[in-house]
Amino acid sequence: MTGVGITDKKKRNTDNLCRELMEEPDIDTYIKKNQPFFADSSISDLLTEFYKRQKISKAELSRRAGMSEVYLHQLFSGRRKPSRDKLLCLCVGMELTIEETQKLLRLAAFGELYPRIKREAIIYHGIAHHTPLNEINDKLFKEGEKALC
Repeated sequence: MTGVGITDKKKRNTDNLCRELMEEPDIDTYIKKNQPFFADSSISDLLTEFYKRQKISKAELSRRAGMSEVYLHQLFSGRRKPSRDKLLCLCVGMELTIEETQKLLRLAAFGELYPRIKREAIIYHGIAHHTPLNEINDKLFKEGEKALC
């Protein structure tokens, strides 16, 4: 393979990469061959990209997401990595879509929301319907589930 064209990139979905990874005996060869296909943005980059579309201040986002402004600034600067629940609180606070939320979870190497689990279903529904964090937490509490933040 001399170069990777755009059509090659489209053909390299996750299943193809997994298959290649399993078949490749040398991890260094796999990494070198597939470098263009690795996720190249950080959580803070993607959070910043999503935040730029917001019409709220970071102070308002910190209130909506149930976290301090200092912690929020540390996340956006990349100095801290959020837990899965904190990341979900940010998704709720920014009123992200399910697709955007799942993308952030994947990038952070967390499991995606899985609606076959009651707690996850409540959070999924809340994100899909742009339910405020306090209402999601109230529903989680009523169902005997752990609150997000």
